[in-house]
Amino acid sequence: MLLTGPAFYEGKDPEAYALAIKQQGYKAGNCPYDLSSDDDHAIQALKESFYHQDLVFAEVGAWCNPLSPDPEEARHNQAYMVDRLKLADKLGAKTCVNVVGSKNTRYWAGPCPSGYTAAFAAEAASVMRDIIDRANPRHSCLSFEMMPYIFLDSAESYLDFLEAIDRPEQTGVHLDICNAINSPRRYYDNSAFIEHTISLLRPYIVSVHLKDIRLKEDCGTVQFEEVRPGTGYLDYGTLLQALSTLPRDTPAVLEHLDTLDDYRQAAAWVRQEALKLDLRL
Repeated sequence: MLLTGPAFYEGKDPEAYALAIKQQGYKAGNCPYDLSSDDDHAIQALKESFYHQDLVFAEVGAWCNPLSPDPEEARHNQAYMVDRLKLADKLGAKTCVNVVGSKNTRYWAGPCPSGYTAAFAAEAASVMRDIIDRANPRHSCLSFEMMPYIFLDSAESYLDFLEAIDRPEQTGVHLDICNAINSPRRYYDNSAFIEHTISLLRPYIVSVHLKDIRLKEDCGTVQFEEVRPGTGYLDYGTLLQALSTLPRDTPAVLEHLDTLDDYRQAAAWVRQEALKLDLRL
């Protein structure tokens, strides 16, 4: 796997951005969020900067709600996804990734009552198929982050969704094990869940998010929190061993930490755990 995470670079210079990624010991990097697919000059400059630092593009984020209950917002977000998928293709990124979407009226990726229905899944498949056809990527693919609030919370539901989209060469799996842990039963048996999920999705996984999860024990209702890798309950030995069976250029992206020091600690810990298994990131 190719470990990566935020470089905390805020400028616009592509060479400086690639160098900032390299200085963290990463072998891959994500695309800056403000780049457009029609800016060929900036795209070429960014590609050259990554080439000079021997980096690959991990993923292009398209973070928005393409299934918004507001029709105008949904159309805008779908057009944005088309542009981001085109951008990923031009950069040669492994994938363009987004959530499936939600009918929640307050939170763009929040829970909604219809999120587990057949009608919602069918609408999502139709929208994603249209986005793929409009972008028509030749090198990259569209993938979807596993989420705890809708149907895309298991390997079986993910495979059903890919089959419904019916664009096998242009879709892939974005694996986020923590996002799919949505019950104490799955939390405490996460080793088996990891092995089962990756065994089914292995041929389709194009990108991975790395974090950890902790169950809050002083709550009357079930609540989970994301934490830095190594400080939660996730069986990282099983996870890293299973991920080692993926292609070597699969990006593994650290996320949702607050500071550069947090990311450095996370990266150091994940690398240390990998070395215990004779794996290198």
